[in-house]
Amino acid sequence: MMKKTVYDPARQGEKMTIVCFVSGSGTNYREIVKANPDHTYIVFTNRPGCGGTEIAAGNGHKVLELSHIPYLREARKKYGAGKVPRNAPERVQYEKDVCELIEREIGRQPDLICLAGYDQWSTDWMVERYFPRMLNVHPGDTTKGYAGLHWIPSAMAILAGDPAIRSTLFFVDKGEDDGPVFVQSAPLSIAETLAAAEQGGFELLEGLHRILAFAAVSRIKTWEAFRERANEDLRNMMEKICGHLMSRLKVEGDWKIYPEAVRFIAEGRAAVEGREVFIDGNRLPDYGHRLG
Repeated sequence: MMKKTVYDPARQGEKMTIVCFVSGSGTNYREIVKANPDHTYIVFTNRPGCGGTEIAAGNGHKVLELSHIPYLREARKKYGAGKVPRNAPERVQYEKDVCELIEREIGRQPDLICLAGYDQWSTDWMVERYFPRMLNVHPGDTTKGYAGLHWIPSAMAILAGDPAIRSTLFFVDKGEDDGPVFVQSAPLSIAETLAAAEQGGFELLEGLHRILAFAAVSRIKTWEAFRERANEDLRNMMEKICGHLMSRLKVEGDWKIYPEAVRFIAEGRAAVEGREVFIDGNRLPDYGHRLG
């Protein structure tokens, strides 16, 4: 497999066409644009009218909308809510229509796709079409297997005994949030972040100590075991703690690594060969380029 430069400005021009997929607030998209304003942006959303579309309107960026709900309605009846397989035909058809919509607008394929708070799976069909030109960010260290949605990766890190958490920017492949890692955030101290909370910092820190004591006595090191054996009070406290950590990690992690990754690509410095990632021709460690 040959090393492939993600984007070559000498050949393709200094201005990229970047499509940001958003489903909610659009803050990751906002930060990407703020740090990298000199590109052509299009915003796609599967949730028409979401907050990200308002930011796009303010930026003067084209918005394309196509709801996934009609496409998956029958599949959800068949498989159950939240259980439609990643490569179900209904998902593939939806993505084909999304890509047709985008490429018709641009007149070609986009130079880069940034999944910036997008809440749908990417099918193998879409990965094959765009790899390695599709990025995503995850609120945890994917090299340690901290998978799951929202605050679950933070819970995994706490139970594993990690003193800090990181967010991870990766190239989307056919796995689930475990594509080749490009950039990781600086570590965010768990205890210091909780102690510094403007409201309820002492309660959060005391709750962390109770959770760690319970986990130690019960010899629990995984989220699955904690969820099964902890009482409701401890489970609720874990969610509260991790919700706060995730909100801070978004600011200190996601909002820093996504713009940095786009900059590396726009400058023609990033290349991929299989699961190996390179910057300026130098192979990165498995954890990618770390900001700290």
